[in-house]
Amino acid sequence: MKPLIVFDMDGVLVDVTESYRETIAKTVEHFTGVAPTREQIQDFKNQGGWNNDWELSHHIVNGVGFDVSFETVKDHFQAIFLGDGTNGLILREHWVARPGVLETLAENFDFAIFTGRPLSDAQFTLDRSAGALEFDPIIGMYEVEHHKPHPEGLLRILAQNPGRKIYYVGDTVDDARCAHAAGVPFIGIAAPANSRYMDLIFLFQEENSFAIIDDINFLHEVFTQ
Repeated sequence: MKPLIVFDMDGVLVDVTESYRETIAKTVEHFTGVAPTREQIQDFKNQGGWNNDWELSHHIVNGVGFDVSFETVKDHFQAIFLGDGTNGLILREHWVARPGVLETLAENFDFAIFTGRPLSDAQFTLDRSAGALEFDPIIGMYEVEHHKPHPEGLLRILAQNPGRKIYYVGDTVDDARCAHAAGVPFIGIAAPANSRYMDLIFLFQEENSFAIIDDINFLHEVFTQ
């Protein structure tokens, strides 16, 4: 039986700098007149507890003195992110893995996904960028009652794969804490371009990460050492 690598999506399989992160900035700017910087957004992510970008956007808006409902913020966020199907910022994101990297890794590992995205958004990106790869299961936002850092999604995958070696690959402290709570080795993605790169490295080290790499193109090195 092959070991199973479970991937988070945002910042791991997909670069979301110009999609989800930019949508947070544009959403907050719409309601407040001022866009948060990339550094400020990363600072919130490093605090933990802000895996949901809708909730983070709402928190930032109301945290600077505005009174806007969560649903209003969420609807505006989704309008920017998805657009009309031809102009949403989701179309700006790109697949991180170079051609052949994951295909080669799949010779020795099976793949799954546990993401904070709605499943429909995840599938849209997979269909665009990774149609030849198989991920099973794919667990999204609405497939769990408790969201990361709660380990529910990973615990479900563990229950479906008794006795199997499983790794979780993520890019936030919530991902690391989720893996730790599930008893799953965590592989942290800390991109050198991240505005809080060293802070993230230290956070992953504090969570006793199995490995820390720049991006998933280096994932094979974790298993050949």
